[in-house]
Amino acid sequence: MKSLYLILSNPRYFAPAFVFASLNIWFGTWAIYIPSVKDKLGIDKADLGVALFFLALGVFTVFPIASRIINKLGVGRTTWWGVVCCSVSALLPLAAPSYELLCVALYLFGASNGITDIAMNTLVTELEKEDKVQFMSAAHGFFSLGGVLAGLGSFMIPLIGNPFVHMTIVAILVLLVNLSFRKQYLAQRSVPMEKEPFSVKLFKPLFFLGLIGFISFASEGAIVDWSALYLKEVTFAPEQLFGAGFLAFSVTMTLGRFLGDGISGKIGSFNIVALGAIVAIFGYAGVLSGITLLAILGFALTGLGFSVIVPELFRIGGKVKGVDSAQGIAFIAGTGYLGFLSGPVILGFLAEKHSLRISFLTLLGCAVLVLMVTGFIRKRS
Repeated sequence: MKSLYLILSNPRYFAPAFVFASLNIWFGTWAIYIPSVKDKLGIDKADLGVALFFLALGVFTVFPIASRIINKLGVGRTTWWGVVCCSVSALLPLAAPSYELLCVALYLFGASNGITDIAMNTLVTELEKEDKVQFMSAAHGFFSLGGVLAGLGSFMIPLIGNPFVHMTIVAILVLLVNLSFRKQYLAQRSVPMEKEPFSVKLFKPLFFLGLIGFISFASEGAIVDWSALYLKEVTFAPEQLFGAGFLAFSVTMTLGRFLGDGISGKIGSFNIVALGAIVAIFGYAGVLSGITLLAILGFALTGLGFSVIVPELFRIGGKVKGVDSAQGIAFIAGTGYLGFLSGPVILGFLAEKHSLRISFLTLLGCAVLVLMVTGFIRKRS
């Protein structure tokens, strides 16, 4: 909890942490109104899937150019302009009068999210290196907290009664808080470094980090989308417990990220990734037991395990020798998003062809692979 205290007691660290929370507040509030947008425009699930693809496309579009933008504007200014763009673009999907404009709006929202994501992770990496502190994991905890705040905001739906007005209120409030703290990071720039010429040897550590990121994000996306159905169809849980797996996963994910920096400082980055993989393996074992309470406990352990892996990957990716920090983080973010988007789809295909138990058995195998790859990187580092 030392890193959480660091954030709450020092505006220099609270400022970027709140950007993490902001990103999930915008996205979470939009997600609440997806059914409303679908009904308003009279589109079916297939059309909605295509529209959401444009959201992902916007994210991926900025990844190749993110490091150049950050190096040109400075990581602090890029973070701030990302906040401004997100505050504006978050309104567009809810105001779109047609399906075509919805796709355009989601593309712009996705691009704004993508550049902000890379910039804020790069910002935290630079502050950690400059100040000799660790708060990356706790900053990701604020991202999780942002999702909780967006969920609580859903209770305002009956009072407000208008999706666009709701999002406008959220966007203004979030923008004002960020505006009051932007001076803490606005002038921050990445530390100049001598980059090595591209080589396969240089790419190897990023490739393996990206592989771990792909698996970790894919597992998170899969649990978000499939945990309730697993409890219903595999463990035959009562209806009131269908959402308990995801809730347990989310709570331990948030808690683990607030604790992760302290553990990382004591045992090191690669050791905490390995420890997270081991905890996730035990978690999947509980899920695969087929017993409702053990499965819920398993989802909790899985959330705890993966909670420390993703922030640590960004920390490691921003410090790879010979690689610009923004480029390293963009690579990790890109492979991670690819996993988050494709993981649930792959799991659904396996569930359709075989069973949900086979799908989660595959996730167990992926957690074992993370442990093996981490051991390989640690030996070669």
